[in-house]
Amino acid sequence: MSQENSPTAKKQLKDMPFSVLDLSPIVMGGTASESLQNTLDLAQHAEKWGYNRYWLAEHHSMPGIASSATAVVIGHVARGTETIRVGSGGIMLPNHAPLVIAEQFGTLESLFPGRIDLGLGRAPGTDQVTAKALRRENMSNGEDFPEQVDELRAYLKPDGSGNPVRAIPGEGLDIPIWLLGSSGFSARLAAELGLPFSFASHFSPDNTLPALDVYRRNFKPSQALDKPYAMVGVNVIAADAEEKAAYLATSMQQQFLNLVRGIPSKLKPPVETMDGIWSNYEKASVEQSLRTTIIGTPDTVKTKLQAFLDETQADEMIVNAQIFDHQERLQSYEIVSEVFKG
Repeated sequence: MSQENSPTAKKQLKDMPFSVLDLSPIVMGGTASESLQNTLDLAQHAEKWGYNRYWLAEHHSMPGIASSATAVVIGHVARGTETIRVGSGGIMLPNHAPLVIAEQFGTLESLFPGRIDLGLGRAPGTDQVTAKALRRENMSNGEDFPEQVDELRAYLKPDGSGNPVRAIPGEGLDIPIWLLGSSGFSARLAAELGLPFSFASHFSPDNTLPALDVYRRNFKPSQALDKPYAMVGVNVIAADAEEKAAYLATSMQQQFLNLVRGIPSKLKPPVETMDGIWSNYEKASVEQSLRTTIIGTPDTVKTKLQAFLDETQADEMIVNAQIFDHQERLQSYEIVSEVFKG
């Protein structure tokens, strides 16, 4: 039995960092402006409640997500907070020239020293038509992601690296790079490069343990990291009563249902029951994607988060909560912070 899975190596929630993943949800009847105001408000509360980092995700052509210009939103959040780390969860690198990302995050790190994370993914974060609009002639399928990562990292090296093209700002700055994934591809690459790895278990539960195993077994120490560091995503909808938490969670279920149907929409208000809204097939598909989602009271959340930690042996958890009402969303994140702090 490996040390990670040994009963003597059991980790406790109170001993680990916990973070926020925010998609800046645009709700039915709401605007992107309101969503971005809510994002900053949540970040300020998260900082007060002890969250470690606050990550924004890049998605495009999605009516319910306001964080498409991810670097801009990171600047908005970092400017309105003081200590919490702020970063991307992630930047979809094939959508961009690596030089542009080096300059953007070099600028962010110059403005907010020691607080910026650069999480990189290789998926488009959108459909193929939108990807073509973003990338123009460069219709990468992600296979050149390792080369793109190498190019980006080269721009961030100190002066004297011999690179004829220079990222100013960016060059020589210590910006932690994470690789993100929902399969084994980025897990293997993160291990090869000795980088921290964040897995999207909040929507790809079946691949979580295999990807973490690939990462840990193949990890090579580097200047960035001397041992594996794995963060896992988890959806948590917390409330003071089980029935209320289940009610609030129907907004997220409707969101995933619309993705299954290929008609993404703004985040819808909760409903008393999903019966009659989804078919049996759709219900099974949504529930499979959300299998690691935790819904319930503080006691339920604590029990299930600890079980998820026992299973994954993660070094950090990053929490997503797609909740329609902003005040209910704040309360959910506050409950989660209290669970982690014991």
